[in-house]
Amino acid sequence: MKLLFKKSLLLIVIASFLVQGCSSTTRINSLPKGAKVYIDDQYKGVTPYDYSDTKIVGSPTRIRLVKEGYEEFNTTIQRSESFQPCACAGGVVFLVPFLWIMGYNPDRTYEMNKE
Repeated sequence: MKLLFKKSLLLIVIASFLVQGCSSTTRINSLPKGAKVYIDDQYKGVTPYDYSDTKIVGSPTRIRLVKEGYEEFNTTIQRSESFQPCACAGGVVFLVPFLWIMGYNPDRTYEMNKE
């Protein structure tokens, strides 16, 4: 019974590392603050905004910032900016997590121009 419990606990710990390793988060900031954030054309909130996803390496994400009195700001980020050690460790064992070995930089700031 104890052996089964230990194996189950180990499996849960490994699974949590793999799931955590597949996710990447970046904080989207704007100058000035308070711009509306659209991710892939869907409204998500206002800056500063924490964006997280589980897309695979190299997947593009479109970001649009909108604030009254400022030009609309458009950019694209890709999940290829930052090495993800948990996904690498999982990839050594299971191979599939290598699809998430890269993530986003933790922070990004975009300066918006006045109209």
